[in-house]
Amino acid sequence: MDREMDVEEEGREINSDKEKKLLVEEAFKDTVVPPWTKQITVRAMVTSFVLSIIFNFIVCKLNLTTGVIPSLNVAAGLLGFAVVKGYTTLLQNFGLLEQPFTRQENTVIQTCVVASSGIAFSSGTASYLLGMSAKVAAQADDGNTPNNVMKLSLGWMIGFLFVVSFVGLFSIVPLRKMMIMRYKLTYPSGTATAYLINSFHTPKGAKLAKKQVSVLFKSFCMSFVSAFFQWFFAAADGCGFSNFPTFGLQAYAQRFYFDFSLTYVGVGMICPYMVNISLLLGAIISWGIMWPLIEQKKGDWYSTELSPSSLHGIQGYRVFIAIAMMLGDGLFHVFYMLIKTVHSLITHKSDKKDQSFNQIPSWVALLGYITLAIISIITVPFIFHQLKWYHILVAYLIAPILAFCNAYGCGLTDWSLASNYGKFAIIIFSAWIGLDHGGVIAGLASCGVMMSIVSTASDLMQDFKTGYLTLASPRSMFFSQVIGTAMGCVMSPLVFWFFYKAYPVGEPGSSYPAPYGLMYRGIALIGVEGLSSFPKNCLKLAIIFFAIAIAMNIARELLQRFETKYKSFRFVPSPMCMAIPFYLGGYFTIDMCLGSLILFVWQRRNKQKANDFAPAVASGLICGESLWGVPAAILALAGVKAPICMKFLSSKANNRVDGFLDGH
Repeated sequence: MDREMDVEEEGREINSDKEKKLLVEEAFKDTVVPPWTKQITVRAMVTSFVLSIIFNFIVCKLNLTTGVIPSLNVAAGLLGFAVVKGYTTLLQNFGLLEQPFTRQENTVIQTCVVASSGIAFSSGTASYLLGMSAKVAAQADDGNTPNNVMKLSLGWMIGFLFVVSFVGLFSIVPLRKMMIMRYKLTYPSGTATAYLINSFHTPKGAKLAKKQVSVLFKSFCMSFVSAFFQWFFAAADGCGFSNFPTFGLQAYAQRFYFDFSLTYVGVGMICPYMVNISLLLGAIISWGIMWPLIEQKKGDWYSTELSPSSLHGIQGYRVFIAIAMMLGDGLFHVFYMLIKTVHSLITHKSDKKDQSFNQIPSWVALLGYITLAIISIITVPFIFHQLKWYHILVAYLIAPILAFCNAYGCGLTDWSLASNYGKFAIIIFSAWIGLDHGGVIAGLASCGVMMSIVSTASDLMQDFKTGYLTLASPRSMFFSQVIGTAMGCVMSPLVFWFFYKAYPVGEPGSSYPAPYGLMYRGIALIGVEGLSSFPKNCLKLAIIFFAIAIAMNIARELLQRFETKYKSFRFVPSPMCMAIPFYLGGYFTIDMCLGSLILFVWQRRNKQKANDFAPAVASGLICGESLWGVPAAILALAGVKAPICMKFLSSKANNRVDGFLDGH
């Protein structure tokens, strides 16, 4: 009986959503859809360029701090609408407007910005490329040989991204009609973005969008001013509000404290509750229980003479156990998605109705993929001499299959497994090539080749779905993705370089620890050295946590399928999220859980207002503090330091300092 009521309620919700969507679409019944050449405009590209710079700084900062990146599609769509709508309204008031601002043009801007900032993730500047550097190699001890280290430079990084980033765009284009028109795959993020953009261009939606932009601007200013104020108290490492021992000095030593980062409060407001709880749970298990217990074994399990950053010491347990959980989670999802994809393809009845206006010919996509693959096969070995042409050829033969699986799975569940495919590429290619022949660099570079194709393909299909629902031409979607990718190939390395030269990027305990740099190098070391790189008992613990990750995923899927009354699957933590604080600590999880708490209280008080304005508030908090990183980095490069160092000491340490200053 309860289940029948649930079904009726769900049915009413679905019917209500459909009615709303029909009412939105009704507003456009007399609107002429412009040709694709009128959808990609100069003002759209200029707006995309400016917003791409902002979003690349945001994604780069998130990559270099924790690697947790929320969806920025809503912010991209909203800001794109605000900028062009303001510009066109101004021209209209003066009677100079020649072409009205359409939802198709809005979609082009959103696609271009997300494509550009997506490269900031798949470019690997904070993961596999950083893992090649001498700075990260020095932390890993093993594999720190000339053949397995590469000096980072802007020239080859930009060249590499241009060579590998466009191939993925052509790998999946011929399957657009099958995935979106025939099988009607959902692509939840793409669908949500489309309905958001459609609503902006209705009279009621335009009023709400105006209010959302105002709220976003206010939260942006608050976040920027807060970061500016905090800078004055951070003259050196360990100083300032970001090192405030909120729960006491003992908790601070185990990296449990609130670091006053409004960026991660905003991220917490966007991420699902269970993601934030999983992060906090992972921090408690690792830094609250496991690492203190393992540190008591110092001298038995690992040498007392090792540096804190050595992978043969406590750092090895943090890195390798985190990698084990990530690989367990990734392996489960890869096989689960393959099974689900095959099952769906067998059982799915296609809708034969075809609306193939402005379709991209399949022969163009095939020719483009082959041409770009040949260029990459010839060029990449010149950048990474450890890789031979046949290694790249094998990658490009496998990649379209993985790209299809990822794009199809993303359409079903909204999960992109690009980083998981990249991790497996590291292990396979590093083991194939071996340590003596530069297997570490080869594995990391092959990760870049694989991730670029798989990630770009699923992103493009999400954008095709958005375009399909906003009636934007597939050609305008494709070309805006190409332009955004080109922007990202230049902007992403430049923005990374800006931070890399201003701060000690990749150093544990610094403001920008870039955790995935060492983790990805650790995966490559597992590939070339096998299990010999593990500290004592680390392998046993890694196997246990690998199995736990798979078991948790199986439990969630079984509960989702068979336990429908209480929907308890929602409370099973994510192993991937739990693994992230194993290396970093719990400080950022406190921020994110605070963001969740703010959203929860807001929704309890006024659910409609929270749903309307929470994404705008969160986006403003993320943008404000992230963009303060630009002037802060300029000041650091110029040698300008903050005037005050605010530090917190125990009373005993404070007495010693006072005695030293008094000359006693």
